[in-house]
Amino acid sequence: MEITKDMLIGEIIRKKPESIEILMRFGMGCVGCPSSQMESLEEAAMVHGLDLDTLMEALNS
Repeated sequence: MEITKDMLIGEIIRKKPESIEILMRFGMGCVGCPSSQMESLEEAAMVHGLDLDTLMEALNS
């Protein structure tokens, strides 16, 4: 399954549980955050000041 920038964090975690480790490594404590159910990967990267392309590459590798 390919992760896209418009996917919700909660959806990513449900469909690809191994993504939790990658998100945490990038400093995103999204696993237990209520916002994860409504926030897209793109929005979360922006909030956390992360490079979206680098994050997506890590999640899709």
